[in-house]
Amino acid sequence: MAGQLHLRNDRLLRALRREAVDRTPIWIMRQAGRYLPEYRATRARAGDFLALCKTPELACEATLQPIQRFDLDAAILFSDILTIPDAMGLGLSINEGEGPRFGRPLNSANDIQKLGIPDPDIELRYVLQAVRFIKAELAGRVPLIGFSGSPWTLATYMVEGGTSKDFMKIRSLMYADPKSTHVLLTKLSDAIADYLNAQIVAGVDAVMLFDTWGGVLTARDYHAFSLQYMQKILMNLKSHAERGAIPTIVFTKGGGQWLEAIAATGCDAIGIDWTTGIGDARRRVGAQCALQGNLDPAVLSASSARIREEVELILAEYGAGSGHIFNLGHGIHPTTDPDRVAVLVDAVHELSRPYHGEISQSQSATGTT
Repeated sequence: MAGQLHLRNDRLLRALRREAVDRTPIWIMRQAGRYLPEYRATRARAGDFLALCKTPELACEATLQPIQRFDLDAAILFSDILTIPDAMGLGLSINEGEGPRFGRPLNSANDIQKLGIPDPDIELRYVLQAVRFIKAELAGRVPLIGFSGSPWTLATYMVEGGTSKDFMKIRSLMYADPKSTHVLLTKLSDAIADYLNAQIVAGVDAVMLFDTWGGVLTARDYHAFSLQYMQKILMNLKSHAERGAIPTIVFTKGGGQWLEAIAATGCDAIGIDWTTGIGDARRRVGAQCALQGNLDPAVLSASSARIREEVELILAEYGAGSGHIFNLGHGIHPTTDPDRVAVLVDAVHELSRPYHGEISQSQSATGTT
């Protein structure tokens, strides 16, 4: 496809568009993270997590580390989903073992009204600079995935003031003052569209929306307070001047009951967690979009033989043909042994070949092995 020739391995992009591939592509959510000793060294040099995110050279280094260690089919920008709320002035801090905290959470309708939309080229320019550095260093080896948190997920942190077990503050706001909640979600969807468009201009090859907390909503509220805003973002994404439309992935943790509705947003792929069978998901939406997932991250604590067995089960359940991006059902756990990740990546590439048959060299990614 025109606009992809600069990539030596375009397997991910082809699978996102359900085009023929020679083997199932794989990348891993949180693939740059604490399970890697080289990442821990980089973070120590940065001083803290936010400093690492906000130093483009170090964010580039962290992004590339898993690509240098494993035969992955994509890099994902090293950043955090809370960059936008931070740029809105809520005073983000992230301390080891405590999770994110906002010094100035949203406590009233007036707080929401005062929120401004950040300019990604100013307040978030460190992210865009990191994208440019990463693309230069990758030199076409694999695609780069950009991302953002979804409006609902960002709103949960902004209202709760950090992580939460029951999301009582944001859910109470949703019922007590739906108008203000929609104002907040509208501002966030506008900010996220601007942010992702800026990432596209800077060079990312695909974008993903992480709707980490959409699954805490009722079915009715999921559509009203999460899904419609993600669809708005997708509709406002712009094509790249040279590479055309950029593929999109939507991942709602716990969203298996809403697959058909997610597919109807027009996304190119749906991320699914391990609680949804990938074969069932393909039967429900496979004609509309690709699927990403969905190995339980806990499998990586098992033996190499068991990892290979679980990979084979997922590949067999999805079945023959393209449109599957192998991934975990959520982020990799910090205690994971990197050697187990190597087993996973190699197993996916080896065991998936029979599911794709013979395709011509012109259709196939050349790969990096």
